[in-house]
Amino acid sequence: MADPKGFLKEGREVATRRPVDERVKDWNEVYPDGIGRALLPIISKQAGRCMDCGIPFCHQGCPLGNIIPEWNDLVWRDDWEGAIERLHATNNFPEFTGRLCPAPCETACVLGINQDPVTIKNVEVSIIDRAWESGYVRPQPPEWLSGRTVAVIGSGPAGLAAAQQLTRAGHTVAVYERADKIGGLLRYGIPEFKMEKKHLDKRLDQMRREGTVFRAGVNVGEELTGAKLRERYDAVVLAMGATEARDLPVPGRELGGIHQAMEFLPQANRVSLGEEVEGQITATGKHVVIIGGGDTGADCLGTSTRQGAASITQLEILPEPPTERPAGQPWPTYPMTFRVSSAHEEAGERVYAVSTQEFLGDEDGNVRALRLVEVSFEGGKLVEHEGTEREIPAELVLFAMGFTGPEKPGLVEQLEVDLDERGNVARDNGYMSSVPGVFVAGDVGRGQSLIVWAIAEGRAAAAAVDTFLTGSTTLPAPIPPTARPLVV
Repeated sequence: MADPKGFLKEGREVATRRPVDERVKDWNEVYPDGIGRALLPIISKQAGRCMDCGIPFCHQGCPLGNIIPEWNDLVWRDDWEGAIERLHATNNFPEFTGRLCPAPCETACVLGINQDPVTIKNVEVSIIDRAWESGYVRPQPPEWLSGRTVAVIGSGPAGLAAAQQLTRAGHTVAVYERADKIGGLLRYGIPEFKMEKKHLDKRLDQMRREGTVFRAGVNVGEELTGAKLRERYDAVVLAMGATEARDLPVPGRELGGIHQAMEFLPQANRVSLGEEVEGQITATGKHVVIIGGGDTGADCLGTSTRQGAASITQLEILPEPPTERPAGQPWPTYPMTFRVSSAHEEAGERVYAVSTQEFLGDEDGNVRALRLVEVSFEGGKLVEHEGTEREIPAELVLFAMGFTGPEKPGLVEQLEVDLDERGNVARDNGYMSSVPGVFVAGDVGRGQSLIVWAIAEGRAAAAAVDTFLTGSTTLPAPIPPTARPLVV
C-alpha cells in the first residue's frame, strides 16, 4: 500500500493548465511543458491516496486490466522505473491513454464511492512521461524470428498495439496505413493541444527499432487487394476503425459550409504541424455550429477557437447531464455527468436538448443559419416541442455525431467477411473473422469506442493471431471480443 492515510490527508488535485488567453494562441498542449511535468510537484501525494483496496474495482473499470494500485504505490515510493515496468506490463501506450482516455478506471475507484477518486489517469501519464525522460523506455526486439508474416491494416491504437505485441513475439509485421503518415486518428484526428505528435513519433521509433515495418500511403483494397494480401501474408489483422461518419439528412444538407468533423480536424492538424492544405476548411471569422456534444465536438471547439471563429455553438440532442452521479447509474458504472474539457474552458456555448430541423442558405448556396427546436425523449421517442423553434447563425457547420461502422467498399467487400447486425466485421471468440487467418481488432469489429478498448482489443487479438500461427502463445489477452463496459 502507498500512504495508509493518504486518502484521509490529501484531497484530489490536478495539474494547473496554462491561462486560456495564452494557450489559445498556439497549438501546444494546454499544460505548461506538458502534463507529465506539470503534475510532478503533486503526483506523489496523489498516488498516495490509493487505498490498495482488497478488491480494486479500478481493474474492472479498465479493459486493459492495468495493475493500478501497484504503480500508485511505486510512484509514492519514488520508484519510477518499477512503476513504468508495471504499467507497460498491461498497456503498450500509456502516453496515449494518459492524455486521451476518459478514465473509466476513476469512476470505478472505490474511494469514489463517497470521496473524489484517485487521479489514476494523471499518475499514469506522469509515469510514462518521466520514463521517456529518464531513458526507461527502450526497444524490445524479439529474441528469435518465427518465420511467419502478419499484415496489420490500420495504424490507430488497435493496430499499433497488435503490431507491437506480434513483433515482440517474433513475427514479421507490416502495418499498412492509407494516410501519408502512420498513426490513424492519433495522427490527424486528435488536435495537437490534446496530444502533441512528438509522443506518437517517439513510440513509432521504438516500434521500428523492434522490427515493425510501416507502410504509409497505401490504400489497401486498391493497389493492394484483399486477395493479394492473403496470398502475401500468413495472417491479416483488420484494424481500420469505424470511419463511416453519421450524417444528418435534413433540408439544406447540400449547402456549402457543412462538413463532417473528420474533414475539418485532419486539415487543421496538418496546418498546425506546418503543412500546407489547399482549400482548407477554416473557422476563421465565422459563426460555427458543432452538432454533437462528445470528445470530437470538443476537439472541433478547441480547433475553431484557435482559428479565430466569430462565435461557436455546440448542440446536443440529449438534456444537460447532472454534475453528480445519477441515482440510476450507481458506482462502479461510468456515469453520464457534466464534464468540462479544456476546450470548453476557452470559448463557446453549449446548448442541450435541441434538434436541427433545417439548414438555411444564402444567395451563393452557402449555409448562413440553422433552425433548431427543443426536444425531449418521452416513452423512448424523440418529441419536438412546438413553438420552441429558433434560428442561430451558422456559416460553418461541423458534424461530430459519431460513426456508424467501418467502410464496406474496398477491402471488407474483397475479403468477403461476414458482418454482424450492426454492420461491423463479425468475429468469433478468438477475434477471427469468417475468413480463416483474417482477424479483427478495435472499432472495425466493436464499433465506435474508447482508445483504451482499442488497445485492449489489439493486445488480445495479437494473442489470438500468435496462437493461430504457432499453436500456443504467451501473449496476454486482456478481454474477449464480447466484453463490454459495465453499464446499467
